[in-house]
Formats: sequence, C-alpha cells, structure tokens
Amino acid sequence: MTRDQSPEPHVTPTPFAALAAWGVVGLVGGWALRPLTQNYADSSPVVTWLQVAALVFVAAFLAGTAWVTHRTISRRSWIDPHKAVNLLVLAKACALVGALVAGGYAGYAIAWIGEPAELAEQRMIRSGLAAVAGLAMCVAALLLERACRVRDDGEEA
Repeated sequence: MTRDQSPEPHVTPTPFAALAAWGVVGLVGGWALRPLTQNYADSSPVVTWLQVAALVFVAAFLAGTAWVTHRTISRRSWIDPHKAVNLLVLAKACALVGALVAGGYAGYAIAWIGEPAELAEQRMIRSGLAAVAGLAMCVAALLLERACRVRDDGEEA
C-alpha cells in the first residue's frame, strides 16, 4: 500500500484488558502499602472523606460531560473536532486512572481485613467507598469516550 492508499487512522475504544491491568497494578500497590508503611514509617495512611468526595466529584463531572456531549451530538450530529479530541483524551486518561485508583483503594481495604489495629475498620470502609468511587469514575469516563464516538450514517446511538 502506498501512502496515498493507506486507511485513515482512527482511535479505538479503551480495551478492557488495559483497564484490568491497571486495576491489578493498583490492587497490588494498595495491598503492599500497609506492610511497607508499617515497616518503614510510624503509621499507615488514613483515608479521609475528602479523598472519597473528590473521586465522586470527578465521576459526576465525567458523567455529566458524557450526557451533555451525547445530547449535543444527537441534536446537532456534530461537535467541534478539537473539543471532541480533548474530551476523548480526557475520557481515556480518566478511565485508566479510575481503574488504577479503584484497584489501589480496593487493595488497601483488603490489606486491613482482620487487623485488630486502631482505625482498621475506618480505613477499610473509607478505602472501599473510594474504590467504588474510582470504579464509578472509570465507568463515567468510558461513557464519555462512547459519547465522543463518530457514528456512520446508518448507525444508531
């Protein structure tokens, strides 16, 4: 194929395998955090409500942006290409980060199961909620990615 005959480049949806891989990396990192901090520091990190709220806020922002983008494209059938690319890059990045964060907080929560330490239950609950919020962030980012998808003339949304 010559350069003139090559197909136009296109962006594919974020593969599930990449999301799963980042989730596993986060899971291992979060699980390893507690023993490392107990061996090399005075105490393990405490998960605050602000961390959970920040993840919920980002997930809500992404979901709202996905909804607005979908409505804009379905009404006008187009969107400014630069804006669409920016939204797509944001969606792809947030999907991967959401998977990593969800795995990290889930691993940290798992590390505290059965521990008699002070604040262990608090760390477990807040880490679990942060993991759910990270997963919501990942799902909302995937919805935004889907909203940016260019459809063929006969394809339904």
